[in-house]
Amino acid sequence: MASGGDDLSGVAGRYASALYDLAVEKGSTDEIATALRGFAALIQESADLERLIKSPVYSAETQIKALSPILDAAGVTGVAANFVKLVATKRRLFALPAIIEAYGKLHDAAKGVVRADVTVAAPLASHHESALRDALLGVASGKTIDLEVKVDPAIIGGLVVKIGSRMLDASLKTKLNSIRTRMKEVG
Repeated sequence: MASGGDDLSGVAGRYASALYDLAVEKGSTDEIATALRGFAALIQESADLERLIKSPVYSAETQIKALSPILDAAGVTGVAANFVKLVATKRRLFALPAIIEAYGKLHDAAKGVVRADVTVAAPLASHHESALRDALLGVASGKTIDLEVKVDPAIIGGLVVKIGSRMLDASLKTKLNSIRTRMKEVG
């Protein structure tokens, strides 16, 4: 874990804020956000990369040596690549996913974008997705909605919407579980 009493969100926030300030100075906030999102996706897709980032067993030198070709292959260059290497040098690579998330939040806030993650049981028709986006615009107080729709048949029906720290679970699975719990209390 983090040393010196730092918690992960504190470390992530400080690093993300410093990177965002540098990105603003260089006029490259969008490019860095895109590069970091791409790298975060790679981390989620590769158990080996995730292990390299999270394991304290590897030295900073080993991590940097392993990351350099991965960053090149992923097209992560310039400030974003140098930042990832700096985080590795400082032995804070374990915090990189949280740093990327914190940077994304800073970038979204500056752009007036609200991210909405929606989980549905079956793919949405385009007119349903448009209607959902319009409904969420009312909740987002005039900000732009970046809508990501995921399909998960396990929710049976309905939808689960997460906007920032708010979550609305209107899935059939949750409703059935609630009924089951109430029936157990009665019986």
